[in-house]
Amino acid sequence: MTKVELQGKLDSLSDEINFLKCLYEAELSQMQQQVSDTSVVLSMDNNRSLDLDSIIAEVKAQYEEIANRSRLEAESWYRCKYEELQATAGKHGDSLKDTKIEISELNRVIQRIRAEIESVKKQVGVMFFEQWGGPLGHAFWNFPEGK
Repeated sequence: MTKVELQGKLDSLSDEINFLKCLYEAELSQMQQQVSDTSVVLSMDNNRSLDLDSIIAEVKAQYEEIANRSRLEAESWYRCKYEELQATAGKHGDSLKDTKIEISELNRVIQRIRAEIESVKKQVGVMFFEQWGGPLGHAFWNFPEGK
């Protein structure tokens, strides 16, 4: 292509661009005119009736759900504590029973030792009486208990 041909194409494209610009501006002006002539009717519903019954019912349901959850948690906690206390009471009961048995055994041992002491006192008293006869042996023989 030659320079003259290219210049001709450039001129024709420039003319076309100018024509399209004018067409655009005319259509834009026409559209703005139509839009400004159009009236808009907007209807709003300001009737905001509050359905208090459903709101109260919903809040009540939420409250009951929270109360039930709290009650179940409290029951579970008290059940665990009760079981722990039962286990502890059982251990203490067993310990008390063992202690009572031990005390009973110790009382039997004490009684047996006291009986042995009395037996030994009598034997010693008899020995004194046989060996020395008279008041010294007799005093030991009648020695009061617990002294």
